[in-house]
Amino acid sequence: MPIVINIDVMLARRKMSSGELAEKVGITPANLSILKCGKAKAIRITTMEAICRALDCQPGDILEYRPEESPSG
Repeated sequence: MPIVINIDVMLARRKMSSGELAEKVGITPANLSILKCGKAKAIRITTMEAICRALDCQPGDILEYRPEESPSG
């Protein structure tokens, strides 16, 4: 998937646990895990806002676009 979720990076920088972030954001640890590993198909803007507030960061600190390499023919 070309969109990479860097929540683990921000958690490490803020010295915060996943459980603590989930509690501050108001989502379950299981849903945070799905988001962190890139298995989520969507994220609500309100959830992104809460994550950014809790981690004191910008959405671009969490989301990264990495184009997939095209297969050579």
